[in-house]
Amino acid sequence: MSLVIVGTVAFDAIETPFGKTDKIVGGAATFAGLSASYLYDKVKLVSVIGEDFGDNINIIKSRGIDVEGVEVVKGGKSFFWSGKYHNDMNSRDTLITELNVLADFDPKIPISYQDCEYLLLGNLTPLVQLHTLERLQNKPKLVVLDTMNFWMDVALEDLKKVLQKVDVLTINDEEARQLSGEYSLVRAADKILAMGPRYLIIKKGEHGALLFGDGQIFSAPALPLADVFDPTGAGDTFAGGFIGYLAKVKSINFSNMKNAIIYGSAMASFCVEKFGTERLQNLQQEEIADRIQQFVALSKFEIAR
Repeated sequence: MSLVIVGTVAFDAIETPFGKTDKIVGGAATFAGLSASYLYDKVKLVSVIGEDFGDNINIIKSRGIDVEGVEVVKGGKSFFWSGKYHNDMNSRDTLITELNVLADFDPKIPISYQDCEYLLLGNLTPLVQLHTLERLQNKPKLVVLDTMNFWMDVALEDLKKVLQKVDVLTINDEEARQLSGEYSLVRAADKILAMGPRYLIIKKGEHGALLFGDGQIFSAPALPLADVFDPTGAGDTFAGGFIGYLAKVKSINFSNMKNAIIYGSAMASFCVEKFGTERLQNLQQEEIADRIQQFVALSKFEIAR
């Protein structure tokens, strides 16, 4: 059984208060795949790239990730995004967006991917997400969906169709308020869960994340870091760590979801420490275990009676 991740494999160019890069490897599926690969050994990607991506695909393959589902368009150019972060690192300006081969992306699911038990639908058009679900012969044990406010603006009805078919939705607090029409995140969660997902994760950046589902709420902390070099792939890295942990433990319940959020948050905390995928390429299991313990210590306390 495998974990299939559908999303972008791309080039980014980043500028932050800590420095500036030329084109480097990025993309939602790239970050999520690298993150998940530290927790689960059967990760498979579905994406599209141009011939210009070349040997950069080895960054992904070096982690044992299956790229049979990554289509290479001859003579094509890969998706490219360039952005500049403000001093607070929470806001950014998009400088360049070139869809290139992504503009005509039609996900192809290889026969070897039909054993998909865990599916992460990265931030793409709702129609692409729907087509992916339709092309799987069996419904996965767990489907996690990532989306954004842009799709709420231009493809809300399609997005609502996808929401009826997924188990977990992950969005940020601003997106939760837009999708639900509620300012209170508790009320927003109630409305969104009524749209279909069993669980909802609301990411709050440097303030952690909230998990809703099964009539319960869990608040996960964010790890305070001295330096944040590049937050570009943090959300995708979080999602990869989250679903990678659940694939590893092979049991889906609220307790394991809580643990999965901590693992996702830990992986995201590594991602932001360097530009692009650099920090995620050569992590050690001891580093991950130590980072998990740091998260545990953040919120562990005892009350004297």
